[in-house]
Amino acid sequence: MRILRDICLVAAAIAALTSAVSAATPELKLTIGTEGAYPPFNSVGPDGSLVGFDIDIAKALCAEMGADCTFVTQDWQGIIPALQSGRFDAIVSSMAITDEHKKKVDFTHAYYRTTPAIVVRKDSTLAGVAPEDMTGRTLGVRGSTIHSRYARAKYKQSDIRTYPTIAGYEHDLAEGQLDAAMDGRIVLDTWLKTDAGQCCRLLGMIKPDPGLHGQGAGIAVRKGDTDLVNRFNAAIAAIRTNGTYKRINDKYFDFDIYGD
Repeated sequence: MRILRDICLVAAAIAALTSAVSAATPELKLTIGTEGAYPPFNSVGPDGSLVGFDIDIAKALCAEMGADCTFVTQDWQGIIPALQSGRFDAIVSSMAITDEHKKKVDFTHAYYRTTPAIVVRKDSTLAGVAPEDMTGRTLGVRGSTIHSRYARAKYKQSDIRTYPTIAGYEHDLAEGQLDAAMDGRIVLDTWLKTDAGQCCRLLGMIKPDPGLHGQGAGIAVRKGDTDLVNRFNAAIAAIRTNGTYKRINDKYFDFDIYGD
């Protein structure tokens, strides 16, 4: 009987210790903000669920951190203000790590990189992607992005037209209302493979300008949230090492997007 009593006491002590540890280290709960309109990185699927490379990477990072994560969508122009106001804890939405963005948010290490490019209609007579090639031409781009800032800084002799989502410039280019459109190569390539994108072709790629295009896409958090940045960075390193990143990468791309 004494042995049974001792066993019960030990079990009770272990249960109490486990409970105390759990209470001291509560589960990490995070809300992730994303645009949901930037395929193949983030978009809303036919069933209403969020899909894409950003979403899969975010889920993998949350699993690595042991975090309970929920996702919300937010229009691109308002995504940083929404983070700052506390609507969500992090942005996983292909946001470029630029000096301008760093004034408003803190970033993790880059989790992918992409080269900017220009697309045109298949019947276009444009010969190159340089600013002089685009003189007097209409150039569509998603607003409030590295591409719109680059276009305004470098293509001063062009008519720059900005759109709230990529669907806007895709439609106008297909309908002949634009001469060209600029975005990341991967986003443009993805569109060109769709039925709607059969109107158009890749004209060429642009050498990235680090000062305007940044240092790749990172996860943004509120200024000063160093602990969350460190958690995400550790998780990024872990999924790069354990093969999870490659599995997700290969689901969407036939090259390593980490170092595009």
